[in-house]
Amino acid sequence: MELYLDSANLKEIEEAFKLGFLNGLTTTPTFMQREGITDVDAMIVKLSKIVPVLQIEALGDTAEDVLAEAKRQLALGLDPKKTVFKIPVSLEGVRACKLLRNEGLLVNVHLVYTLQQAYMAMHAGATYVCPLVGRLQDQGHDALDLVAQIVDAVDHYGYDTKVMFSSVRTMEHIRNAINLGVHTITVPLKIMKQLTENHFTTVGTDQFIHDTRLMTVRVKEAINAVNPIVAADTNLADAIVKMTEFGFGAVTIVNADGSLKGVFTDGDLRRKIQSEGRDVLSKNVGDFEYGTAVSIEGSALLNEAAGLFKSTKVDTILVTENGKPIGMIDIQDLEA
Repeated sequence: MELYLDSANLKEIEEAFKLGFLNGLTTTPTFMQREGITDVDAMIVKLSKIVPVLQIEALGDTAEDVLAEAKRQLALGLDPKKTVFKIPVSLEGVRACKLLRNEGLLVNVHLVYTLQQAYMAMHAGATYVCPLVGRLQDQGHDALDLVAQIVDAVDHYGYDTKVMFSSVRTMEHIRNAINLGVHTITVPLKIMKQLTENHFTTVGTDQFIHDTRLMTVRVKEAINAVNPIVAADTNLADAIVKMTEFGFGAVTIVNADGSLKGVFTDGDLRRKIQSEGRDVLSKNVGDFEYGTAVSIEGSALLNEAAGLFKSTKVDTILVTENGKPIGMIDIQDLEA
């Protein structure tokens, strides 16, 4: 099934065709008017250089007028093999379709609302016949049944015409088009962007990215650039302020020679205040006894850190390099 973009917004068009697999662009005078385009010919020429196939309107009161308009547009420099002329269905419209097809030009007979209109277009040799699904449904008609009838007619009678599903309003319309076996669909960018979206796909992708990161990134590459270290003679109140500034729930304490004394955590703070009261804030962090800190070498993979977080049930782990503290890794850093 061919996939076309339905738009006259240049920014949308350039964005959509970066996908690299769209078959072409359908546009209308109404779209162009809404975009504030005043030089229609210049816009048509510009679009023809961006898209693989361009479908544009060829209007006229008579079939001869339509043919003349199509030839005038071709004279702008359009490639007849990459330009499809859209003609509203009518008796003069299908006659114009035949005239253009006799000239070897491509034609989309559109604004189709009945099977009879589609039949006349197909019998006149239309390259495309284009029922407007959304508009038909707005009027309370069974648009999907009409599309199915047109597809059946093409298949049954062997017409060399592609059924284009247009006036797409929802993602459900895309599923309908696929199930009905249409040959072409033209879609607004807003809907096209939603076609690959699914919550479970997003969750699965995020999990793959997360797990790959755990297996390939080393701890020292994931830690915060700020290293929350204070000297042992630092007042506890000042250490708490520094801990808050760093955004960590812990701070590393080092001796005068740079060796590790311990790690003071926000949990330690709560326990000290409960046991010793507010007076503890006047002490230095070096006055306390520290157990062995939960630590990991910076060269270790994040996967090892994840296991350590799980086994120790801590939120912050000291990161060392050759035994010296170089920073801390927070459990949230695993999700970055």
